[in-house]
Amino acid sequence: MHVIVDLCVVPLGVGVSVSDHVAACQREIQASGLSHQMHAYGTNIEGPWDEVMAVVKRCHEVVHEMGAPRITTTLKLGTRTDRDQSMADKVESVARRLGD
Repeated sequence: MHVIVDLCVVPLGVGVSVSDHVAACQREIQASGLSHQMHAYGTNIEGPWDEVMAVVKRCHEVVHEMGAPRITTTLKLGTRTDRDQSMADKVESVARRLGD
């Protein structure tokens, strides 16, 4: 099953700045080879369900390995069975309407 997720991983107990932890998670996402797009409050990732969930798990593992005693994650996800749709398709659909 194809899934599109919006992932926001927030380490707790590591101080005010979390950019090193976010960068480590982002490296895992990049290494996965999955299509993704980082944004100001997380990352959109798309691909096969098991591969996407494996990279979410890997992000938690890496951030814990960096010393974060706790992590809170927000995960929004969507699937479709009626047709194939990518992240780019979703954005393009709205952009077309804005152009009207």
